[in-house]
Amino acid sequence: MDVYARMKELGISLPPPPAKGGLYAPVKRFGGNLVYVSGCGPEKPVQGKLGREISLEEGQRQARSCMLNVLAVLEANVEGGLGRVKNCVKVLSFVASTDDFYDQPAVANGGTGLLIDLFGPEAGAPARAAIGVNALPGNMPVETEALFELDL
Repeated sequence: MDVYARMKELGISLPPPPAKGGLYAPVKRFGGNLVYVSGCGPEKPVQGKLGREISLEEGQRQARSCMLNVLAVLEANVEGGLGRVKNCVKVLSFVASTDDFYDQPAVANGGTGLLIDLFGPEAGAPARAAIGVNALPGNMPVETEALFELDL
């Protein structure tokens, strides 16, 4: 599947990759063809927690925006860009939420659904965890990191 043709078909464009927010590598290659993308927040984050200020639907939009930033970082740091993605291996989504909010996996669907739309159900569906946390940097509601396998 041509991911760029699919993006065009769906009317999706990537934002500029976000600036680093600390002392870390935005992307780390290892094992020959694996690429880890450090955690990314949404392009235009709202502030607050799921279960209080942020609805489930808004949380899903924020998770999708996180994934667009992950893909923008990947594209900017891998020669050949997103066309080299063979497999979306793993996604970890952190969801700032109240103690009685239990739908973190549904929030994370906003990001992983985008991967499936772009790369197809087999290569796009990653292993995944969605973790509820007390707070995230800048009071953003969602942060996502991901691991991809590239074609050699």
